Amino acid sequence: MVEKLKSIALIGAGAAFGSLATLALVKLLSRRVGSKGIIKRNGIFSGSRIDIVSGEGNITRRDGTTDLDLLKDEIVSEQLTRNIQFFGMESQRKVSESFVVVIGLGGVGSHAASMLLRSGIGRLRLVDFDQVSLSSLNRHAVATREDVGTPKAECLQKHFTSIFPECQIDAKVQLYDTSSEEEVLSGHPDFVLDCIDNIDTKLYDTSSQEEIPSGHLYFVLDCIDNIDTKVALLAACVRRGLRVLSATGAGARADPTRIRIADLRESSNDPLSRAVRHRLKKDYGIEGGIPVVFSLEKPKVKLLPFKGPTGEKENPSDYQIVPGFRVRIIPVLGTIPAIFGQVMASYIVTRLAGFSVQTEPVINLDLDHYRTLHQRLIEHEELLYGTVKQVQVDVEEVMYVVKELWHGRSARDLYVRNRGRGMWRSVNELMLVRWNRLKPASVTNLILFNFKEAGEHEKLNQILGYRSG
Repeated sequence: MVEKLKSIALIGAGAAFGSLATLALVKLLSRRVGSKGIIKRNGIFSGSRIDIVSGEGNITRRDGTTDLDLLKDEIVSEQLTRNIQFFGMESQRKVSESFVVVIGLGGVGSHAASMLLRSGIGRLRLVDFDQVSLSSLNRHAVATREDVGTPKAECLQKHFTSIFPECQIDAKVQLYDTSSEEEVLSGHPDFVLDCIDNIDTKLYDTSSQEEIPSGHLYFVLDCIDNIDTKVALLAACVRRGLRVLSATGAGARADPTRIRIADLRESSNDPLSRAVRHRLKKDYGIEGGIPVVFSLEKPKVKLLPFKGPTGEKENPSDYQIVPGFRVRIIPVLGTIPAIFGQVMASYIVTRLAGFSVQTEPVINLDLDHYRTLHQRLIEHEELLYGTVKQVQVDVEEVMYVVKELWHGRSARDLYVRNRGRGMWRSVNELMLVRWNRLKPASVTNLILFNFKEAGEHEKLNQILGYRSG
């Protein structure tokens, strides 16, 4: 009998708790219309709480008050709970008050935009003239078969309003060029992302790795890989003083561990980066200062050969609807552009939040370079000490010391330089030596210097008669 009473009591308590929870949820939801009730006003989607969204991004409610703080809404703050726990309320508020432009909404751009939305970005401008195709579905973030044939910008807008309806989404079905610069880059956004990905001049030619001779917009996300469009956008952002993050070639790669963020000057093994560097310097006098997402991996495959209606190989440029845009198919492993986009979104969100992240240094040495440094250490030990018995590192440990401990540069180098595509040159001037000459040449007792610094270090040790602690 006692057990039955306990069971009845537990059931009653559970029912009461469930009723209270349901009433609380109904009360909360009664304050707003669901995603299906979203109304489009002045090109921007808004819920029932919002009457007008001004050009400055201010949310004007029906009672006439203005509010930019999305986090005051209980549902929004609950949806972004994990971000708030990670960044803190004030830093997440900076993210939610931000405005980001994403240009190019393919495999890279759709994933970048999707995660920016899910991270609570308050306003997004989505720009792409292209439509979703069936072959897009192996890499697009949200598109389904029902979306095939619809503009990519409108496809994202449709899906995004059901994920985070509080985000103001401005979808533009248009091609970015110099004539649309003002319209696309206006409104004082916080970041621009260049993610355009329909270039035929991606130059996936691995036969030569030679280098080609030489407002307040917070962020522009450039996911473009049309060369003329990309160069024009990046130059416009520099001219306007806008922060821009650009994506390079994500196609024809397979290794996600080789993806990096660095200055355009440091990107390597990417034909698109080389072409963009050359054009920016030649046409606009811009040599760097633009962060890019790129892969250290050399392209695994080339553009597929173009065949005309007769089945014979023909010049693809003869079939281009828009000059400079891709006609041939780039083989793409869908996971790689997705990761490119995720990397870009993470980069932007952390910077908008003021959260410090130290990116992986771009050190592009191959095994032969580390063998050279190891051999140089052995020869130095034999010359200075008359023996190599105290060398307690092999080539793999030399790799660890150079890459992980000294980031591929001299210990006296106060600035991050001589990295990326120039690392193979600087290694010719570097060597490992003992820090404490009385201890063996081990992982914990090796320091990286250039030749002159190494000589000065050894001379000073001899003069001072270096003794361990």
